[in-house]
Amino acid sequence: MRVLITGAAGFIGFHTVNRFLNEDHTVIGLDNINDYYSVELKNARLNEAGISANNELPWGELIESTKDIQYKFIRMNLEDKIGLQRLFEKQNFDIVIHLAAQAGVRYSIENPDAYIQSNIVGFHNVLECCRYSKIKHLVYASSSSVYGLNKQMPFSVEQKADTPVSLYAATKRSNELMAHSYSHLYGMQTTGLRFFTVYGPWGRPDMANMLFADAIVKNEPIKVFNHGKMKRDFTYIDDIVDGVYKISVVQPKTDKDLEKIESYNIFNIGNSQPVELLKFIKLIEKKLGLKAKLEMKDMQPGDVYETWADITALREVCGYTPKTTIEEGLKVFTEWYTGFYSIDKSKKLKF
Repeated sequence: MRVLITGAAGFIGFHTVNRFLNEDHTVIGLDNINDYYSVELKNARLNEAGISANNELPWGELIESTKDIQYKFIRMNLEDKIGLQRLFEKQNFDIVIHLAAQAGVRYSIENPDAYIQSNIVGFHNVLECCRYSKIKHLVYASSSSVYGLNKQMPFSVEQKADTPVSLYAATKRSNELMAHSYSHLYGMQTTGLRFFTVYGPWGRPDMANMLFADAIVKNEPIKVFNHGKMKRDFTYIDDIVDGVYKISVVQPKTDKDLEKIESYNIFNIGNSQPVELLKFIKLIEKKLGLKAKLEMKDMQPGDVYETWADITALREVCGYTPKTTIEEGLKVFTEWYTGFYSIDKSKKLKF
């Protein structure tokens, strides 16, 4: 299949590109490489995929990977509707995996305009291009943050998601509603995936595991919100990508299977095993061999106390089953982290 993956220089996008290439699909990766976080990290991901990004990449030009002839990358803003339309017209995509977005719950409080442009305007442009190009399946990233103030655990897609506590969450819920409209009006196959706290190698610097590891190796205090009394459904990147891939290419085998797949779908995708924040930090300490300085803080605006994914529906439709324990995932993460950032392992402390 010919696949468009937006957000290809991002954390989840980078790993998703690799999975589709490994499964022998033709992939076009798209990203605007903005400076919300380290451009150097985004370029490093692109270089790892064979896209030479040592200098600033040109806009609107397809660049071929030196590692895989089936991969090309284009730098483009989703807000560039004309450019996006031309790309769709020329490439004849079968499916679209839309992972590009302005991320970050707390940043949405400081810079709301960026979220409206990227997450609302950009998503609308993707929907329009999929509509006119008759894309077979649009799979897009939503978020567990849409559950907002909901306190019923575990989070189920059958529960209401109309109380977001951040603009980021509100834009993700808006995406789901927009997709529903397009599926209803135009018969488009759309699937939204509510990601639950993804972690792993090549992660964003503003993600929990990266922030904690950075603070520990620099001997700086970790701000532990709500005094550590929060739980997150931490999900390893390989398990997330496995779910993204399976739901994107799922082929119903029986009439009963077909009944489970509608033109509009929303699924949770997580590990379904919440971990307390303090335990998560302790495990990173152990893997790094260094002690953390903890600075206990009150609850932050836009945060929620606990997340826990009910993944029953996704398992039934495509066989999604997360396999990576938190100990295994953090082992791989810390090994990558110490290597990528050249951490001096001689500074390790004994517990």
